[in-house]
Amino acid sequence: MIIDVVLIVAAYLFGSISAAILTCRAMGLPDPRSEGSRNPGATNVLRVGNRLAAGITLGGDFIKGTIPVVIGVIAGAGPVTLALIGLAAFLGHLYPVFFRFEGGKGVATGLGVLLGWSWPALLLTIITWLAVAALFRYSSLAALVSFLLAPFFLAYFDQPQAIMLGMLGITLLTYWRHRGNLQSLLNGTEKKIGEKD
Repeated sequence: MIIDVVLIVAAYLFGSISAAILTCRAMGLPDPRSEGSRNPGATNVLRVGNRLAAGITLGGDFIKGTIPVVIGVIAGAGPVTLALIGLAAFLGHLYPVFFRFEGGKGVATGLGVLLGWSWPALLLTIITWLAVAALFRYSSLAALVSFLLAPFFLAYFDQPQAIMLGMLGITLLTYWRHRGNLQSLLNGTEKKIGEKD
């Protein structure tokens, strides 16, 4: 029980490390919280910086979702604890204690968590993301559609109910964090992938 709590708290703290902010500082780029969409995530780092910085951010945000779940698996945590670990890492990215709780929207970290839970479900989610992004050129729309389907992909691969509920929680939080993007999509003012301000 104590080890489960430690794993969940550690997942939140690990998730609170902002790859976007640290990468931009290291590369002398503007703070992603102050320019572009003001979101500390890979898409905005691409907008205010360059592809290398965005790639580093994407990778950093991704692994901070995967590593805590993998450690939980190695420690023998059950499905409920693994679901909570994933949610904690995701919440750490959204509301990082180290950066005044000003976090990103969680797409890369959510995908990283999904890898720890089920790589086949992750594969289908990424394929969905790529297809929607290629068709419409909106990162936010691709994220919303792919995360909406992710719980169903987990169900298809017979993952435990706790894991599916964990993904549902991530999906709902993703929609909440993208509520501004949803409005922009409806208004036709959403920035396309790679589009500068």
